Amino acid sequence: MLLKEYRICMPLTVDEYKIGQLYMISKHSHEQSDRGEGVEVVQNEPFEDPHHGNGQFTEKRVYLNSKLPSWARAVVPKIFYVTEKAWNYYPYTITEYTCSFLPKFSIHIETKYEDNKGSNDRIFDNEAKDLEREVCFIDIACDEIPERYYKESEDPKHFKSEKTGRGQLREGWRDSHQPIMCSYKLVTVKFEVWGLQTRVEQFVHKVVRDILLIGHRQAFAWVDEWYDMTMDEVREFERATQEATNRKIGVFPPAISISSIPLLPSSVRSAPSSAPSTPLSTDAPEFLSVPKDRPRKKSAPETLTLPDPEKKATLNLPGIHSSDKPCRPKLE
Repeated sequence: MLLKEYRICMPLTVDEYKIGQLYMISKHSHEQSDRGEGVEVVQNEPFEDPHHGNGQFTEKRVYLNSKLPSWARAVVPKIFYVTEKAWNYYPYTITEYTCSFLPKFSIHIETKYEDNKGSNDRIFDNEAKDLEREVCFIDIACDEIPERYYKESEDPKHFKSEKTGRGQLREGWRDSHQPIMCSYKLVTVKFEVWGLQTRVEQFVHKVVRDILLIGHRQAFAWVDEWYDMTMDEVREFERATQEATNRKIGVFPPAISISSIPLLPSSVRSAPSSAPSTPLSTDAPEFLSVPKDRPRKKSAPETLTLPDPEKKATLNLPGIHSSDKPCRPKLE
């Protein structure tokens, strides 16, 4: 298990970001999705918890086989997805990632938002007071992002909001900028497989850090798009974008219903106050199962006729020619 705490500041208030984070997640998911890969929204509905109150529950499937490093692709199925489940009780959220193909793998993220510059060292005392962890500050203006994700229009050093007048952030901006808020994220990565644990957990934390940096840069750079939205308007944007994203990656589910009215009372549906659990299974999902009534495929003919040795004829087998050379396996 590898535990880290990330702190990401933005020139916004916690109240403003309530709309911004919903807008950013939907638009970012849509942009990062393409046919066969991306984020499929399975469920998005109101949720009520006896401890945290009213919130929103979402379940997604993140298809990302081509984005894995070669050593990881070698040990996972071709059709590979991670299940994301999130409980949003803003300004507190719980997000977990699991994979039925890798039952010993999980990511657990608890997030809290406060109007400060990342100065609260006791924010996770109830969740991880006695747990050793590294605290990592992420600067949306000055930290480098992978070159393939860089856009000048989303660079806080160049972007300036027309509606708020904020932007063009410079080094040290967190010390003097107002308003300012911080997204505190407690991230636990587990991959309990001997020989791979350290390598995988470190790799996943690097990916998580890059995603947090890119996502928070976008949330601020898109502020003029969402700043005047109401909650009803951002929920409608969320619904329409999620349906478009599902179509984009080749999934055609029934229309996704998003409302602010709880579907079931908290006594029937409740999430744990921390570290929700997801039932894991080593069985392949139903769509990968081989139908029982499928006819068995023959790999060779039942009889083989050899050429007459008296005739000087060339033995021609399909797919093999005299010019063919042995193929060496392609190394990645």
